Amino acid sequence: MQPFRAFRIHNDDHGYRAGVEELTLDNLTASEGDVLMRVRYSSVNYKDALAGTGRGKILRRFPLVGGIDAAGEVAESADPRFETGDQVLVTGHGLGVYQDGGYAEWIRVPADWVVPLPEGLTLFQSMALDTAGFTAGLALHRMEQNGQTPDMGPILVTGASGGVGAVSVRLFYSRGYEVVAVSGRPEHHAWLRELGASRVLGREGLTASTRPLEKATWGGAVDTVGGVVLAGILPSVVPQGNVASIGLAAGIEVHTTVTPFILRGISLLGIDSQDFPREGRGAVWDKLAGLAGDEWERLVTAEAPIARLSQTFRELLDSRLRGRCVVRL
Repeated sequence: MQPFRAFRIHNDDHGYRAGVEELTLDNLTASEGDVLMRVRYSSVNYKDALAGTGRGKILRRFPLVGGIDAAGEVAESADPRFETGDQVLVTGHGLGVYQDGGYAEWIRVPADWVVPLPEGLTLFQSMALDTAGFTAGLALHRMEQNGQTPDMGPILVTGASGGVGAVSVRLFYSRGYEVVAVSGRPEHHAWLRELGASRVLGREGLTASTRPLEKATWGGAVDTVGGVVLAGILPSVVPQGNVASIGLAAGIEVHTTVTPFILRGISLLGIDSQDFPREGRGAVWDKLAGLAGDEWERLVTAEAPIARLSQTFRELLDSRLRGRCVVRL
């Protein structure tokens, strides 16, 4: 096989650095599995940006090809579940963390990580959704399993300009929910309304709670921020409502009371998309594919070749990138 391009990250005596290199499959020392994939698309997530710039301790080994998502075709498979030419995707697990990731034209992965491309989605659309979309889909899936319905009231989505937040706005809107988005970026408010938000609040519009219970306002919430923001939401959720906890940008500590849980019966659902069991992943992806799949591309506000990844990471970490960025291999 001819050498191929990959965005590889190093941390050694020469420091922390990353960039495009030419590799062969023999160079992929952190690449094990039953399925060889020809990668067509990947994406840019917050975790990718932290790993690619060294601003977060994400990677478990070095050197490593970055990218926690990949979509493409099966080139070889030792597993009978997959045949040459099958269109597939991989999100989460250890991809781009301890296993060489999706920022390469070829990757080798365990078959149990591989999900057939859902009917109704193209490879490009699957990476417009990627881990962020799967996380939002898992939030919807868990909330509805726990009794969430549109008639319970509006769904509040915090951090709505980000990847998970933007997909959540569109996803819940497509499912028939009223969505109220929260974003500290006024220049993104019109775009969020286009995605389906009935209202968009600035950060100052989300009043911090000072009492154990507040007026029951939100049917449920998808919180991508954590900390004081999450604590402020809980007292305002209607009886039997659900709050999906996804992010921690505002902090890992949540100071609250048990009152909303025992007097209103609300549920706080933790969303772990990385290690969610394989047998349940297909159902979440099928739900995503079934909700206006041809419209997921409107979430994409940028495309980047791997040569531009370092610049894209900085834009994301500086809050200059909204929605989803697809990487075309």
